[in-house]
Amino acid sequence: MEFCPKCGAILMMKVTKVGCPKCNYVAKGKVNLEMKEEVNERVEIAVVDEKKDNPNPITDFPCKKCGHKRAYFWIRQMRSGDEPESKFYECVKCKNTTRVDD
Repeated sequence: MEFCPKCGAILMMKVTKVGCPKCNYVAKGKVNLEMKEEVNERVEIAVVDEKKDNPNPITDFPCKKCGHKRAYFWIRQMRSGDEPESKFYECVKCKNTTRVDD
């Protein structure tokens, strides 16, 4: 990869010569333009099974049903856009869900 000596941009192939797309500099002589890209074909993707594991973060929130102090937490926009979102807490122990609207 070659760079323009005037402005520092990457030189690109024009119709018959190599030049700068910003300042119209044209390279004299032979320029080696070579681009390489390595592709990692095996990419592991993490899959979360929501039936087995809850992907939501855990926070401190007392359950009104069993009194446990930890709950999963998430928010959803349930009303119009100018209203605040609703917060949901699901008890880690008994799975009781509580909706909190501010």
